[in-house]
Amino acid sequence: MTIMTISDSKNNKANQLNVDVVIFGGGIAGLWLLARLRQAGYQTLLLEIESLGAGQTRYSQGIIHGGTKYALTGKLTASSESIFAMPKIWRDCLQGKGELDLSSAMVLSEHQYMWSTPSLMSRLSGFFASRIVRGRMVAVKKNDRPAVFQNKKFKGKVYQLDEPVLEAASVINALATPNMNNIMQIKLMTKFSENQFNVEAADGETWNITAEKIILSAGKGNAALLKQMGRTVPEMQLRPLQMVMVRGGLPEKLYAHCLGASVNPRITITSGEDKQGNIVWYLGGQLAEEGIHRTSKEQINKAKKELQSLMPWLNFSVMQWATLNIDRAEPKQKEGQRPATSFYFEENNIITTWPTKLALAPNLANDVLKRLEKQNVTKSAAMEMPEFSHASIADLPWQEEDKWQH
Repeated sequence: MTIMTISDSKNNKANQLNVDVVIFGGGIAGLWLLARLRQAGYQTLLLEIESLGAGQTRYSQGIIHGGTKYALTGKLTASSESIFAMPKIWRDCLQGKGELDLSSAMVLSEHQYMWSTPSLMSRLSGFFASRIVRGRMVAVKKNDRPAVFQNKKFKGKVYQLDEPVLEAASVINALATPNMNNIMQIKLMTKFSENQFNVEAADGETWNITAEKIILSAGKGNAALLKQMGRTVPEMQLRPLQMVMVRGGLPEKLYAHCLGASVNPRITITSGEDKQGNIVWYLGGQLAEEGIHRTSKEQINKAKKELQSLMPWLNFSVMQWATLNIDRAEPKQKEGQRPATSFYFEENNIITTWPTKLALAPNLANDVLKRLEKQNVTKSAAMEMPEFSHASIADLPWQEEDKWQH
């Protein structure tokens, strides 16, 4: 890495910074890449225009999938196969003995649950899934179930999944803290040319940056970056969701999927706390996917009806509701299908990436690392970075009071 001060055409001083690799985007995927590349000896700089994790990461449900929900049709799919190894990789890291040390991250639950309703299709989904992923999904006896499923009005079956749930903000913190000196918060990028470009940092300093490889890991922001860099491929697709948040009168934290008649869970519930310490249920699954065709009010009414149908014993009179509209960014697929695994594409030393799922961030990092090694990209080893503005870590959405409807 070399650092010097130069003058631009307006005679303003600009700082010159030469590194091996630059990463755009400070979500889970970008930060995982940063950590692995620095670990491998690449002098790497990550640029973030907002707070770390401010995009898709903080809106995720924090589930480290092992493919169980993709096996609900009774057979293993490409999605279930590609993600099968992820829980073990993450667990090793959470225990401080994996490829990265995530021992400071918060594990919200060591496992999740799936429950079936008395309907035939829901029971059959549970039957097929438990057979195809035997060892990862086991039936739970009544006394061992979460309290919400011990109510005498509950008539379904409950299964336990060997897949953890993490607090996304704590994972961001665990990944970012050891690498904070290699993370720059910027306002904008200008004058892009091949492997060189200018950025204005959050503190107003101008930097002229040169890198052998540029990696785009900005989720939805990749499309704008590609356009600014004069690229038309790879194309991006967005799969929107309308998530639902509920707080007030909830009996306990819950991490569970309700089996329905489709390949997707009827509803997926994960939990957190707002800044007052209230339990929050965060609702996804088919409810969120189909919710894009509803107004916020209609989506809340639908969520109420779903929970009233599934858990009529809860006290709904004290609950407070809110919705969140989210765009999941992915590489464009034929007929808009869901990608089976993580994705990267290189053109003229620019590598565009999408993990497609939070759990696949390690898989994406390994693929990119192998490509750089194969191409013999320069390893300048770790050197002290200059002083510049560092990005903060984004709050989780349910901790922002203005997100709630009053």
